[in-house]
This record gives sequence, C-alpha cells and structure tokens, in this order.
Amino acid sequence: MVVIIDDSDQSISLAVGVLRAGGIVAVPTETVYGLAADASEPAAVSKVFTAKGRPFAHPLIVHLGAGASLEDWAAHVPDDAFRLAAAFWPGPLSMVLPRHPSVSTVVTGGRDTVALRMPAHPVALRLLAAFGGGLAAPSANRFGNVSPTTAADVRADLGDEVELIIDGGPCEIGVESTIVELVGGRAGRQAMVTILRAGAVGPEALAGVLGHAVGTTARGPARAPGMLASHYAPRTPLELWPENTEDGAARRVADLVSSGARVGALCLGRIEVPGAAVAWDAGGDAAVFARSLYQWLRRADAENLDILVVVLPPPEGISLAVRDRLRRAATR
Repeated sequence: MVVIIDDSDQSISLAVGVLRAGGIVAVPTETVYGLAADASEPAAVSKVFTAKGRPFAHPLIVHLGAGASLEDWAAHVPDDAFRLAAAFWPGPLSMVLPRHPSVSTVVTGGRDTVALRMPAHPVALRLLAAFGGGLAAPSANRFGNVSPTTAADVRADLGDEVELIIDGGPCEIGVESTIVELVGGRAGRQAMVTILRAGAVGPEALAGVLGHAVGTTARGPARAPGMLASHYAPRTPLELWPENTEDGAARRVADLVSSGARVGALCLGRIEVPGAAVAWDAGGDAAVFARSLYQWLRRADAENLDILVVVLPPPEGISLAVRDRLRRAATR
C-alpha cells in the first residue's frame, strides 16, 4: 500500500532506505513531483518506466545534489554548461550533455546524451544529500497524463505503484524544467545551445548568462522528456484560443452551453462566461497561471466537463512554457 510521509528527517531516512534497496519514491521539486530511483541501478530505473507506463526509449532526467560534479555524469562538459549551472542551479533548468560511459543507457533511453539538473526544492536537496548519488526522476504520474503538483496527485495517479510519497506541499513553479541541449564547445569553441522544452528559465535569461543567443525551434523525436506532440493531457478536450481573445472565447462558451455541453473556461485575465460550469483565471499573473495550470486541468476532469475553452497567455516569460503545455495537452 502506498504511504504518504512528511518531510521530517526520519522520513528522509526512510526514503533513502527504499532507494538504496532499489525501490522508487515520489519526491517534491519546485517544478512538479518526481518519481525517483537510484540512477546508477538500471533495475531500479526500470521500475520507474514500468510504474509510469513510460516507453523505455523516452529519456529521463537525473537529479543531482549540491556538490555533485557534472563531469561524473557527462563525457564532456562545455564551458557554457558550467556557466548555466553557476547561474541557475539549484533551479528549474535541465541540461542535455554527452553521456559519461558510466551512465546507464536505461536512464538515457538508449541515447548518447544525458539530461541533468539540480532541483531547488529543500526536501529534494535534503534527500539527494542523504542519498549521496543521482536520482533519475521524471514526473510522478502516468505517462502522457497531467503532471502532479501535490502529493495527493501522485497517489491518485500511481496508487500502489510507488512505495513512498514525500509530501513537501504544493510545487512552487508548477510546470516542468526548461531543458537545453548543449552541443560542441570543445577547444574554446562556443557550444550550440538549443531549448528542447520551455520552462521557467526563458531564452532571454539563458542568453544573458551565455552572452550569445540560444535556439528555440527544436523539433523531431524525443531527445528529452516532454517533446512528444501529445503530452500533459487531461481526459477533458481542450479548445485553445489565441491571446487577447477573451470576448470571442466567451461567445464560444455561450454557444457551447446553449447546445447542452458542460463547459469550462480558463484564461490569464478576467473573463465573463455566464452559463459555464466552471471558470478559472490567474488574475493577470503569469506565475499563478503556471502554478495552477495542472490543478485546473485535473479539476476539469473532476468536473466531468465536455470541453475546456482556454485563452492562451501572451508568448513571454513563463507563459511560453504554459502555452507549450497547453498545446501538447490539446493534441489528440
């Protein structure tokens, strides 16, 4: 039976024991809750894939603790990677680097690269320090579904598939980390840096640290988590509207309601939607939109909505990540 524990020292010790025995533990981070296993043990990592129903070809992110060396996990670390780590770690930035030969290809989905990050959540950092190694930890939910931002979300999704869930409260950011891929950078050459997944660390912040632009148009097979066309999806169908179209979206809600549908509405700013079963807004605050997004999508399912009409936030800051998640959630 799944057990939810608090974030006490005793709980951390209990979780470390489960991990060292090859088990899996759900742990809070500042982005979403992760399903953690000992990254150095392929059999333990395989349990993560099985519990989530995740394809083994889909790579995981290895979470590192304070003081961990990038060079223990990456075969080559460009100077730009050290710059980014110094600026954004601990924090919501993952870096894809050439895999060190000691890193299991089970973790990397068979690829020659590995994704690394250092989470900013105090509970995750305490667990990593006590464990003394890297933890492979994708989001603690069924593959393709809405990511969890509370311990209750994890239990609802995974049930007895996970032995322990450490309850560290609601996640502060609410959407997954930014993932950047770093290629080249040897012998004084500048690394080519490409954003594979949008998150709280945006292209302007990255470029400000690196002193050069970053690519933002990565496409193709899943070189990192969260790159599939359909992902983060609730059962409720989503209908997306461009930014600043609240009036048109409200009329659309009214038409749907008049046809007998059970409709919800979601937007960054205020929207008047008489007849909607539920209407959620972030009061104009992009950080609130990101933090609340997955809870709203879960509530849409709980409300048994026929459709959720969503006005996308403007393409800036963390809203870039929100738009990315909503577009993938709307793809069927």
